[in-house]
Amino acid sequence: MITFLKANTSSLLASATDFLLTVLLVQFAGCKVVLAAAAGTLAGGVINFLVNRHWVFRQEEERAARQMGKYALVWMGNLALNTGGVYVLANMAGLHYVLSKVLTSLLVAFLYNYPMQKNFVFSNNW
Repeated sequence: MITFLKANTSSLLASATDFLLTVLLVQFAGCKVVLAAAAGTLAGGVINFLVNRHWVFRQEEERAARQMGKYALVWMGNLALNTGGVYVLANMAGLHYVLSKVLTSLLVAFLYNYPMQKNFVFSNNW
């Protein structure tokens, strides 16, 4: 349970980075919503990997390059799910882009990111 709580704390920090960058790019740089969402997801992913590696799953003994490779695979799925979800909810369903980002992020975090990071990226079984 502690690992799950720490992982969610890491996810909140990464999400804050993701959302802040997304909103800044849309509101002040005039970026398209999907491009801004992708950039935010990238920045949040970097933060999430670093915090998870050093604090949540404490995997210093395993080589960082291997974990980065596994994380990159999971992150590509994360990027596709987040970007696709925001596209569907904002452009097709007509929801505000921030609400689209929140709903998509929550679904992806609980149903995809945590299980994949726990059981694949930071697992010694792979």
